[in-house]
Amino acid sequence: MIRNHRVRLAIAGAVLVLAAASAAAAEAVRPEVGKPLKAAEALLKSGHAKEALAKVGEADAVPNKTAYETFLVEELRGSAAHAAGELPTAVKSFETVVASGRVSGREKLTFEQAIAVDYYKEKDYAKAADWAQRYFKDGGTDPAMRTVLLQSYFLGNDCAAVARMVGGNGEEAGRKPSEEEFQILRSCYRKEKDDAGYVAATERLIAFYPKKEYWAELLARVQRKPGFADRLSVNVYRLKLATGNLSGADDYMEFAQLALQAGIPAEAKSVMERGYDSGTLGRGDQAARQGRLRDLVAKSLADSQRTRAQDEQAALATRSGDDLVRIGLEEVYEGHGDKGLSFIQQGIHKGGLRHPEDAKLALGEAEIHAGHRTRAAQTLRTVHGNDGTADLARLWILQARS
Repeated sequence: MIRNHRVRLAIAGAVLVLAAASAAAAEAVRPEVGKPLKAAEALLKSGHAKEALAKVGEADAVPNKTAYETFLVEELRGSAAHAAGELPTAVKSFETVVASGRVSGREKLTFEQAIAVDYYKEKDYAKAADWAQRYFKDGGTDPAMRTVLLQSYFLGNDCAAVARMVGGNGEEAGRKPSEEEFQILRSCYRKEKDDAGYVAATERLIAFYPKKEYWAELLARVQRKPGFADRLSVNVYRLKLATGNLSGADDYMEFAQLALQAGIPAEAKSVMERGYDSGTLGRGDQAARQGRLRDLVAKSLADSQRTRAQDEQAALATRSGDDLVRIGLEEVYEGHGDKGLSFIQQGIHKGGLRHPEDAKLALGEAEIHAGHRTRAAQTLRTVHGNDGTADLARLWILQARS
């Protein structure tokens, strides 16, 4: 449906004014035509549209009308029919008026706008789109008509046109597509069961309107995707935190435990602190359990810091770079960004990694955490894999931009 009801009201008023102006034009009109037209105009102004139509019929019945008299009849008939809700009649008359060549500029745009809206209301979406396109081609600028055009494409099942309109045309012209336009595009892809298109449209929506509910939807889709690796759950939680989607005590607890399992107690400590600072943790019947986890996190962090030097030497001596990556992440989450990033890069360069793409994903996440967003985007573009790593990397790039 057309969301902007002012379109209809503006058109009805404008067309009536045009009819009055044209009736007062300089070309000669015989009394037998002009008298019923003036009566019709008075009736239309007073809100009696159906009676006005009848008077227009009297003028139309006069034989041998000139081209100008016919123009006035159709112009006023269209206005009266539009006001009376007799849209097929209104459209036919308005099309005749436009085709006459006697209107131009703002007057012509007003008739084109009325025709497009009336076709839309009559559910003739192909013709509504044609006339809306014509309106813009002739210089129309009413943003409400963009909605008419977009929804005509959508309801006419022309999703390719919706994609072109929301995609290339809007952004290439330096115009920011509206949130509603993206919603229409997503609805198109959903209707066509095009999941990839739907996700791509949602990602573009987030780029302009980064609401946490859109992020929650994308993150849930990534985890439901066939082949998603459970080991990446901690990465999902990092994105949840970054997008405001840690929603309750269970989320904070699960995230902290996953960080501990990954060997990054500093991250677990940060998560627990956020939970307590927000008042999400430390209350209710789970407060004791939450306290025990906080104590475990503190002990794990202290142990990690106590043996850090030995752990670094051991990691440098092994063939695999996995431990260097883990230690680097720990350093980053302790606040030692450059030092930590250096360790992660050394680990990736050394090779022998169990999951090389995971390591690149972790490096990109760490670079974002350390404030190097541009560098992070470059790193994340190199992440591949069909187990969720590439999907999460793409979302991190999106998050870094927004």
